[in-house]
Amino acid sequence: MNLQPKRSNELVQLRPLESNDFNALFQVAQDPLIWEQHPCPDRYLPQPFTAFFEDSLQSGGALVVIDQLNGKIIGSSRFKSIIGAPEAVEIGWSFLARAYWGGTYNRAVKELMIAYAFEYLEDVVFYIGKENIRSQRAVSKIGGELVQGPAYAHLIADKTNDLCFRINRSRWRRE
Repeated sequence: MNLQPKRSNELVQLRPLESNDFNALFQVAQDPLIWEQHPCPDRYLPQPFTAFFEDSLQSGGALVVIDQLNGKIIGSSRFKSIIGAPEAVEIGWSFLARAYWGGTYNRAVKELMIAYAFEYLEDVVFYIGKENIRSQRAVSKIGGELVQGPAYAHLIADKTNDLCFRINRSRWRRE
């Protein structure tokens, strides 16, 4: 599976993150409320955001989210392979400008990513901070189920602060 596909629908376009996207993406990220429930709540500041952006470039799985209506970058997300789980991929590191909150755009982004992942894999996994209620609700709305027990939850790096949600391909296609 290519971790940086180009995908689009009527609302958004996803494409690989490029180094020249820094300024446009930082404009979006400078809103402290985006990061308020995040484990890195200071990511709206230049130094933490720069580290995040560089990590995103190095990841080989980062995508920018572009509004189809105006062509502006409105956020980003990322695919990541899960070591020890070849049948799954993680989706995370996602954020959108607050003007795009409310579910419609997040759903459009996640549906593109999930549908693409399910062309190749059985499961999509989301690791979400226990304090990040907003992201937990958003993932639940698109079909994510909290994983209880060993399936993928054992792969969480920070077991004390993260929860594991999963969407299975067979369940996704039934909805």
